[in-house]
Amino acid sequence: MSAVVAGEQARDVPASAIDARRLRTLQTVGMICGLTAGAWLGAAEAPTKLVNSGLSPVVVSLAMVVGVFLARWSLPALIQGTSYIAADLRQAPHLIVWAVLAGSLWAVANTLTIFAVRDVGLSIAFPLWNSNSLLGILWGILFFGELRGADARRWFGVIGGALLMFGGATALAIASSAQSSSVDALRGVAAALAAGVMWGTMYIPYRKAYLTGMNPLSFITFFTVGELAMMSVLAISFSGGVAPLLHQLSAARHVLFWLLAGGVVWVVGDLFQQYAVKYAGITRGIPLSNTNQLWGLLWGILVFGELRGGPHDVLVKVILGSVVMASGAGVIALSSVSRAEHARWREAALREGERYGVDAAYTEARGAGREPGTTTFRRSWIDWLVVAAATATLVGFATIAEAPQIAVHWGWAAVLAAATLAVLAGCAIALWRTTRFS
Repeated sequence: MSAVVAGEQARDVPASAIDARRLRTLQTVGMICGLTAGAWLGAAEAPTKLVNSGLSPVVVSLAMVVGVFLARWSLPALIQGTSYIAADLRQAPHLIVWAVLAGSLWAVANTLTIFAVRDVGLSIAFPLWNSNSLLGILWGILFFGELRGADARRWFGVIGGALLMFGGATALAIASSAQSSSVDALRGVAAALAAGVMWGTMYIPYRKAYLTGMNPLSFITFFTVGELAMMSVLAISFSGGVAPLLHQLSAARHVLFWLLAGGVVWVVGDLFQQYAVKYAGITRGIPLSNTNQLWGLLWGILVFGELRGGPHDVLVKVILGSVVMASGAGVIALSSVSRAEHARWREAALREGERYGVDAAYTEARGAGREPGTTTFRRSWIDWLVVAAATATLVGFATIAEAPQIAVHWGWAAVLAAATLAVLAGCAIALWRTTRFS
């Protein structure tokens, strides 16, 4: 909490020179955002278990994307307002293209995860697609100056942590071959790893946006355009046309609410993941958000009873593999950003701004977690209309929802839900006090 207070006191530091105290505060908040993202991203994948009740994977994914679409427009409208987002986009309109591209990559990756969950289970597939950390670290180093200027200890921490994560993923892949038939296991592992590649590449547009200065709330608004468009194409293609897809959606209407809710939960997690990338960088923020593998393990084993009755050695491999991967993420996250490395971040930010003609003052201010001007934005009737429409849609599907016909331990589900809400409250307060969600 002292770090957050320090961040408040440092708010008046000139935008061109972030002092050491402010920098530490922003990094701390970024790491907290990464951990919060892990909790919510883990919870969001729980509805994908519905694929085991006979639903098509593309129907599950499409329904989640619709929930994502509702949340990605309503949450920014509620928190900052559409006028704020419009002003942000006028500063960096080129990022709309990058946001749509990132959303398209996400839609493909999310669909692959549904296939992975179907074939190897949630607790095994989770850590495999979290191999996106490895690719994200590589892109952060190559394109954005991350780890440049860092000392040997920080390089060792990030690379050593990445190797630990790779080792944990390997252990889980071996365990998966004993959990399913060989064909299903191979297909599920391939789908999970391919999703990791898609998500790892998706972090390039993320980082470009936040180095330039765009607010995560603005970026995700157009991110979802790419998501919905790509997912619609995939769903129609896999279903054999629009009519068969509509028939499948109609047949699944009694469980669509749960999938829409999963999409909303995912947006909350992804929003904090984006703040983690902004303030802690790809090399630190993404491994922290990938603690969702532990939450996924808890949801899979405690709530859905995965691995119960299975061979003891499989359970041991899954748990040890997850712990090793989480340890690797922890080592990476503790390799804090030095002043020298942060200077390289700033160079990359200025380079991005010059490339696209973005005002340097805007880029500098947003990098320090401040607003670049004194203009006050107010919510309008449009904002409340967006929020009301999204809420009405969710309530409408809730009224026809039925409990999914799969075994669920609701007591454990309530405990995990309460924990994710507590983490959210703490992180939101810290982020607001330090940056006002900038």
